[in-house]
Order: sequence, then C-alpha cells, then structure tokens
Amino acid sequence: MTTNTTDAVGAPDPVAQIEAGPEGPRVGAFFDLDGTLVDGFTATAHAGDRIRRGQARIGEVLGVIEASMRYRFGRMQFERLLVRAAGYLRGESLAELDEVGERLFGERVRARLFPDMRRIVQAHQRRGHTVVLCSSALTIHAEPVARFLDIENVLCNHFELDGAGALTGRIAKPVIWGRQKAATVEQFCANNAVELASSYFYADGDEDSHLMVKVGFPRPVNPRRRLAALAAERGWPVLRMATPGRGGHGGLRGVLK
Repeated sequence: MTTNTTDAVGAPDPVAQIEAGPEGPRVGAFFDLDGTLVDGFTATAHAGDRIRRGQARIGEVLGVIEASMRYRFGRMQFERLLVRAAGYLRGESLAELDEVGERLFGERVRARLFPDMRRIVQAHQRRGHTVVLCSSALTIHAEPVARFLDIENVLCNHFELDGAGALTGRIAKPVIWGRQKAATVEQFCANNAVELASSYFYADGDEDSHLMVKVGFPRPVNPRRRLAALAAERGWPVLRMATPGRGGHGGLRGVLK
C-alpha cells in the first residue's frame, strides 16, 4: 500500500494485517457500497442524470428530495424509500437501465471510489478470500462497481420485473437492509462454506451493526454516529477515508488502532 502505514498514534496498515492473516476462501471479505467503497450515494448519479435529461417529472424530483430527507432524519423506513424510488421507473426496461448504470459508473461514480478501499479489496483477493459486495443498493448501481473491482459475488436489491423484462415499480422481496442484510450474508456463508467468525465486514451505516457484531473482523469505514459509538464501545478498529482526490493517494487515515 502506498499511503502512510500508520496514523498519528501508530495504527498499523490494514493491508499488512490482511496479508499477515489466514488465506483461502473460507475467509469472507464483505463490503458495503455507498459511503464505504464509494464516497456518497451511487443512486444520486442516476437521479441527477434523469433530471439533466428531462426524464424526471417535477413530482418525481420533489418526491425523491422529500424521501431522501425523511430517510436521512430517520422518518421513513428504508424499504419505503427504495420502493418509492422504484415506482418512478415503472415500465422501463431493465436491460436499458443496466446500460445507463454502466455509463454513469464511468462518467460519475468511478471517480468517487476510495482508492485505499480498492487496495483493501485487492489485498483480500490476493489472499484468496471470498470477496462479496453486499449492499442495499440496486443492481444498476452495485454491479458496475463490482465488475470494475473484479468482485464476483454481489448481494444487493433487485427490481421486480414483469414477463417482458420491464420494471413493475416494486422491489423483489426480501429487501436487503439492516437485519435482512445480516441474514442474507449468513445464508451466503452457509451456502459457500465461508466462516463468518473468520470474516471481515466493511461498512459505514448504523444499520450495518447487525452484521458487524457477527463477523470476526468488524471494520467500520467513516462510520455514522451510532456505528461510531458502538465501535468505540467494543474497541473495533475504524477506517477513515478522505474524499477521493484529496490528501495524496486517497487519504487513508486514523486506521486500525
């Protein structure tokens, strides 16, 4: 890793710790997407693109803003927010949306990847670990990132489709978020002979505590308030990432104390 290997209090390089640990596919490395691998939220690129191209009606724009604000302040369940956003895309072709997602990754999202998180992904891949992108994002946002990082396993939310491959405006159940994300990862581990107690989980959200407490190596990344408090209480090492493009190689700081 080309960034500083320690912070001000002598915290070790996370890549060095991975390289010193066990190898093989029984070790899982699970990565959240928004706020963890990517600075911010990948879905905003799609929403902004629809607005710029005049595809979003004023009701959709105002609805997305309202729903986002409600979710941010804890006044709307995530499932309701996701379903509401999917409703605006009812009738659209998934194949065409996949193409939009790939285009927007190149135009907007790729530059927002945390360079040091990419190095951490690569460190796990070199050790032969089972690397998984597990996110509450939808396929059109998660899969382009996974392809770029050579992550073969993706656990994320899917649009519900009709017989012609068009969106119904609903999300396939169960919706992956919070406790359901933890349950989905546990099932994946059972199906793929991955040992959760030997695995890593990188995430930023308060709702990710449900999975964070189950893995052997919890790794909060720029954690939000409640997850940060839990990390301090339990003595979990915390990864701090600066905004991509600032602070040299991407800004790995204050890690693994």
